Amino acid sequence: MYDQDHSDEESTGRAPEEGGAGNAYTSADSENSSASGSSAYSASDGTSAGENSEYRFSRDDIPHRSYMDANFSPKDGAQSGPRSYYTPPVTPPPKAEKPKKERKLKKPNDMVKFVAACLVCALLGGIGGGALVASKLSSASSSSTTTDSALTKSSNSASTGKSATAVASGETLSGSQVYSLGCAQAVGITTEITSTNYFGMKSTSAVSGSGFIVTSDGYIVTNYHVIADAYTGGYKVSVITYDGTKYDAEIKGVEESNDLAVLKINATGLSAATLGNSDDLQVGETIYAIGNPLGELSFTMTNGMVSALDRDITTRDSTTGETTTNNMFQISAAVNEGNSGGPVYNTKGEVVGIVTAKYSDTGVEGLGFAIPIKDASDVVDQLIKQGYVSGKSSLGIKVTTVDSAVAQYYNMVEGAYVNEIESGSCSEKAGLKVGDIVTAVNDKKVTSSSELSAAKKGYKAGETITLKVYRSGQYQDVKVTLDEQKVTSSSSSGSQKNDTSSLPAIPKTA
Repeated sequence: MYDQDHSDEESTGRAPEEGGAGNAYTSADSENSSASGSSAYSASDGTSAGENSEYRFSRDDIPHRSYMDANFSPKDGAQSGPRSYYTPPVTPPPKAEKPKKERKLKKPNDMVKFVAACLVCALLGGIGGGALVASKLSSASSSSTTTDSALTKSSNSASTGKSATAVASGETLSGSQVYSLGCAQAVGITTEITSTNYFGMKSTSAVSGSGFIVTSDGYIVTNYHVIADAYTGGYKVSVITYDGTKYDAEIKGVEESNDLAVLKINATGLSAATLGNSDDLQVGETIYAIGNPLGELSFTMTNGMVSALDRDITTRDSTTGETTTNNMFQISAAVNEGNSGGPVYNTKGEVVGIVTAKYSDTGVEGLGFAIPIKDASDVVDQLIKQGYVSGKSSLGIKVTTVDSAVAQYYNMVEGAYVNEIESGSCSEKAGLKVGDIVTAVNDKKVTSSSELSAAKKGYKAGETITLKVYRSGQYQDVKVTLDEQKVTSSSSSGSQKNDTSSLPAIPKTA
């Protein structure tokens, strides 16, 4: 078996060291010799040390360089070494030195001309650059106009308005330019929540999020879940700008199903964000997110790319447990708690999305989601003008999910279980009852409350839909003409209501 780590000398015989008088060349085939019982050759005088002897010569017998004559044979037939021929060492002839070239000295006049030419070029470049900068500043200042109480959209849209961008429309910005722009438009949002614990002691906690300015007179957009506690509990909301100025904010309108809210602060001359066209986004496009992660690292910018478009993302309220499904695009920029409501910029400095959610789990990174600005702009515009979204459909019911486990245990079906029906609502008029389970909307299957809400969003107030409901072990169709939802309100005293707000849990065995 061959060992590839052995050198060539080990396989053919090891050469003796220089000057070793008694060191002869010996056989390296130790395995074969030991196996046959014969000893290795070690004689240095040319005599055999065994039955199959061979001639060995030491370096003392060859004091000079020699070449072996393989065809030499002595006349008397005696065994002797082959003839050696002495060859004197050859000394190579010395290399002839190349003649060195003499360097020609430049005349002083040539150097003076070269320096003068450089000075002229620098002077001309400075004059040209100054003229170019002046023209750019002039064109940027002449193209800007001021408009209050109107959303500012990019130049490819019909509306025009004051933009905080300091460059020509459509020009690509560097990351530092986008950050400077974002700091003038993004804001921090805080809410002081007061609660009473089990022992009757009051405690105060802060809820932090982000937002951005959409008009120069103080309208600000954020996520609904950022100010949800303040909206339902009547708590104070504060807005902080990049320079540290703190404003008291008024909640002008909310759209819970789209997770959007509009705030108003008493200020003028603010830098309003330019809204881009999110329909033009492409996967792989560079984006920037600016916000206040963890509520402490104010005005942090992270960059990434558009990872995917048109994701149906279901978010869950940790307090109420209610879920909402919205269309979003996925981003790889790092976002955390506190980034919600913050702007997502493209490389032109236009806001193309609103940071809303991230997928949080062990070992999961880079899964953030944002609402496309085109989906949000119409909602925001209506909230600014009238405080609610017109044409929004409503069923006037409260539902909870019947999943497969609950359905199997209680001998029910999967769907949206009706817990409460508002008095005078379209559902009450259509004959829907508490305890019904909605399993489909216009033949589109429904297996949860979030799926029912998502299906309802596809219809406007005044349209008629068909609900397939499961009641008393049978299926039946109920036609409902949708109401218009104006504001979020609590249930009235005359509404139909189940004794419990949700289905009973499956009993657990001890």
